[in-house]
This record gives sequence, structure tokens and C-alpha cells, in this order.
Amino acid sequence: MSELSRNIDKLTGHLKRFRDTGIQNQIGGHMVPAHSGAVFDNASPVDESHICTVARGGAADIDAAAKAARDAFPAWRDMGGAERRKILHRIADGIEARAEEIAFCECWDTGQALRFMSKAALRGAANFRFFADRAPAARDGQMLPSPTLMNVTTRLPIGPVGVITPWNTPFMLSTWKIAPALAAGCTIVHKPAEFSPLTARLLVEIAEQAGLPPGVWNLVNGLGEEAGKALSEHPDIKAIAFVGESRTGSMIMKQGADTLKRVHFELGGKNPVVVFDDADLDRALDAVIFMIYSLNGERCTSASRLLIQSNIAEDFLGKLQARVDNIRVGHPLDPETEVGPLIHKTHFDKVVSYFDKARADGASIAAGGTRVGDKGYFVRPTLFTQATNDMAIAQEEIFGPVLTAITFDTEADALRMANDTPYGLAGYVWTNDLARALRFTNELEAGMIWVNSENVRHLPTPFGGVKASGIGRDGGDWSFDFYMEQKHIGFATGQHSIPRLGA
Repeated sequence: MSELSRNIDKLTGHLKRFRDTGIQNQIGGHMVPAHSGAVFDNASPVDESHICTVARGGAADIDAAAKAARDAFPAWRDMGGAERRKILHRIADGIEARAEEIAFCECWDTGQALRFMSKAALRGAANFRFFADRAPAARDGQMLPSPTLMNVTTRLPIGPVGVITPWNTPFMLSTWKIAPALAAGCTIVHKPAEFSPLTARLLVEIAEQAGLPPGVWNLVNGLGEEAGKALSEHPDIKAIAFVGESRTGSMIMKQGADTLKRVHFELGGKNPVVVFDDADLDRALDAVIFMIYSLNGERCTSASRLLIQSNIAEDFLGKLQARVDNIRVGHPLDPETEVGPLIHKTHFDKVVSYFDKARADGASIAAGGTRVGDKGYFVRPTLFTQATNDMAIAQEEIFGPVLTAITFDTEADALRMANDTPYGLAGYVWTNDLARALRFTNELEAGMIWVNSENVRHLPTPFGGVKASGIGRDGGDWSFDFYMEQKHIGFATGQHSIPRLGA
């Protein structure tokens, strides 16, 4: 039996419970159907087969979940940080114990390749451990003396928060948002993307089995325009942490305006990877390929625009094309697969529409540009060449395994094109000239930049974008800045002069 066949057999066992009972909501520690009784179907992008039904939550379900989070908040807020740390570490233990189940369900639900998802659970566990260890000091502040006062600061959790997560790598991204919220002392209402509900269900189960009190973490499945809108508008929800496309972020901001919600947005990107002629071109080639074709190209930090210096472009693009043509597209549970299917027909149709847009605008399709097979949402990794930065393929977030290559002559040209986009999430610069790297990164409009490296996430560092790519930062203490309120207290240290009015 092949490794793929064995993995499919294991998957069948992991999916049985979902197929038997469907996916319900989790509110106040109880697994419940949608208040209306409505459900929606969840299908796999691999072969378009039915996986299970999912509770279609709406305003009534969000209201119940928000009230459960509100009621659970005082006790969770007042629990000592050391005790919260223990619970979060037990959640991490539970994630690691079910790592294979999580990975297989994520692959089948999203189409992501096992070679990447096999580590998703471990990264999620690491997120919980990192913030667990920060929980005891989350409220620590500063002592800021002045001539007349001893000024001290502290932090307190903001209250119940809404977490809306996307369908690309949903498990890891959920842990990334939820772990710091819990460590800070907030309670949660989680609305996962409707295209990928499986691992959100597993995650809340693991949390409650680890001893998380009922109501601290509530799960409501549903559509964005129903459950998501209700969550963004609910008065008991004090903040919304959202990962997704920029247009949806704008809608959430409008929906939360009446209740003055704090928002944290990790949004879209059209991230440049800039390769200068003095770079280590072999390493740059590996990084360019990895940062657009891994994870099916469905990631916000993908390097979807290659800006390549013109005097090295022909040779570099020739090697790039050969490598792209060699990328293995296949079943996500096959360990040899490098690119699996796109998440859903809606997204598949969007991605393949750019093939015609590229041709119409005058770009060339040097590799890919075709569907793979007639079942499932597979597409060949694609490379556009002969492109200019004003084309749709260079300005719009495609969010698939599609790379647009553009040549430049000078450093100034490269910087102008790199910044000429509505987005500003990430940037990648390849050069061995330190002075150029310093100049370029100082002027590059991006929240995160890597020099001579692919995206290597380090949890204590700030993660987020500028312009249409987001508001706020995740990571380290930056996460607590969002989930907690600063408080200042001034203690008089003597009998200082107080102005006397009406004396």
C-alpha cells in the first residue's frame, strides 16, 4: 500500500465523526445547533465530495455566544496569570497529541499539501506555549516618577473579543489570534471561515478538554454576511481581530463603528520580491519559488510580484520557468505533493480569470496557466512574464500559485514599482550591498521586510502591514497592546502645590 493510500485510510477514520454528526456551534461549554436549525454543506476541494453539514449560525447564535463570553469574562480575567499559563500549556499538549488528525483534516478541508500542514499543529502548539509563558506578566506595567507623583501603569484585558479567521491555514492562524487573547485574560467568540470549518471544531474541543472554563471560548460557524456581521455589530464584543481580504476589513470597520469597536486587521498583500544583480541568485531563486508556490500561493505574505534587474532577467527567468514547470501538483495527502487544489470553486474561478486578463493586457504565460484534471480545483503553478506594474496581474491580489515577473533597470525604478500598489504587507529584498539594503528597506512601504531571506516568522516580532494591508500588529507584546487596556495611576509623593480656585 502506498503512503497516499495509507493516509487516505487514516483520513476516513478522522472524518467519520464529522460525517455522522456534522459540525455544531460551541456556546457556553455546550455543543449546539444553529438557533434557526439551518446548516450549510462543506465539501473538499480535492474531489468536490461532501464532507459534512455545518451549523449556519446567525444573529441569535452570536448573541448567545457573546453573552456566554461576557458572563465568563470576570472569572477568567481575575484568574491568576500562572493558572492561565497552565491551561494554555495543556491546550498545547492536546494539540500535539492530535497533530495528525488536525493535519489530515486541514488538508482535506483546504487542499493544502501535507508537507506543509504536517507542521501546522506543531506551530499552533508553539503559539499557545509562547503566549502561555507571557500570561503571568501580561499585566505588568511601568513606574514613571515625576517631581510630584509616582506614576505607575498596568494593563487589563479589554473584555470579550471576536476573532474572525480565514480559510488559508485556518488552524495555525486561529491559534495565532486566540492564544494571546486568552493569555491576556479575554474571552472569545470565534467565527471561522465557512470554507474551512473542520479544525476550528477540533481546536475548541481540545481547549475545553484541557480545562478551559465553559464560555471562555465560544465557536459560531456561519457566513460572513450573517454571523460575521452580527459579531462585528454586537455591543458586548469589545474588539474584532480579523484576518482576510482588505474589502472585508473595511466592511467590518463600518459594522463596528456604532459600538466603537477596536479592530485589528491582517489584510491583503501584493508583496514584491526584489532581486538585484549582486544577489546570491541561487538562494534568491529558491526563496522566490517558495514564497509564491508553497501553501498553494494562498497566503497574505506570498511574494507575488518578482521585480528582477534587467541585466540578469533572462537567465534568472529561464531557470525559474524550468523549476515552476517541475512543481508537483497532486493529492494533498501525498507526501510528494508540493501544490494541492485551491480552496473552493469561487476562488478557483477568480484565480483562473487572471490568465485571460494577463493575455489581454499583453503579458506572456511562461509556465502554467491551465487547469489540472477535471475534478477538484487544481491549477498549474503559473508564471507571467513581459508584465508591467500597471497590469491587473501586478496590482490585484490573486491569492494563488501565480507569479508576475517585471524587470527594472535601476534601484530607483525598483523602489517606485515596489511601492506602486495599494498594499503594504511584506517585502523581500535580495542584494549583497549593505548600503543598498539599508536605503531600500527604509523607503519600502511594507510592515515587514526580509533581506536575503524568505518569510521566517519569529513570534516576538511585530507582524502586520501598512496601507490597505492592515491595522495593528501581532506578536510578542504587540498582541497584548491590542487585547488589553492601558491604565495609569498617579500617587502623590508629597504635599505639592494645588491651584486654589474660588478661595
